[in-house]
Amino acid sequence: MDDDKTPSCPYTEGLRNRIVRYQRCTVCGTAQTLARYACTGCGSASLAWHEATGRGTVVAVTVVARAPSDAFRALVPYTLVLVDLDEGPRLMAHAEPGVAIGTRVMAHFFVHEGQPLLRFSPATPD
Repeated sequence: MDDDKTPSCPYTEGLRNRIVRYQRCTVCGTAQTLARYACTGCGSASLAWHEATGRGTVVAVTVVARAPSDAFRALVPYTLVLVDLDEGPRLMAHAEPGVAIGTRVMAHFFVHEGQPLLRFSPATPD
């Protein structure tokens, strides 16, 4: 369980509140998902949290047919995607079946085994 001292708290707390959050470096502007102690672009520790719109474009898709653990066995088969968020960072998440590379998507949220997770579905036109 996260506490206020762990760097992942703003990200996971955002998911609990149905918000996708990401970090942006205040030095070079690089955007990154999850929580890191330093910028992946320049190494600076000067990072700020921002809220994303939840919209993005699918850049990779796979269907998981064999769960990595018992916790995910009930979800099999499920689709995982890499999405480039409109704000810049890329993240991995669940998706509706049939989502393809190049699809514009919108983030939705679900809880599995008490943990909030992302699930992308095709976006309605802007």
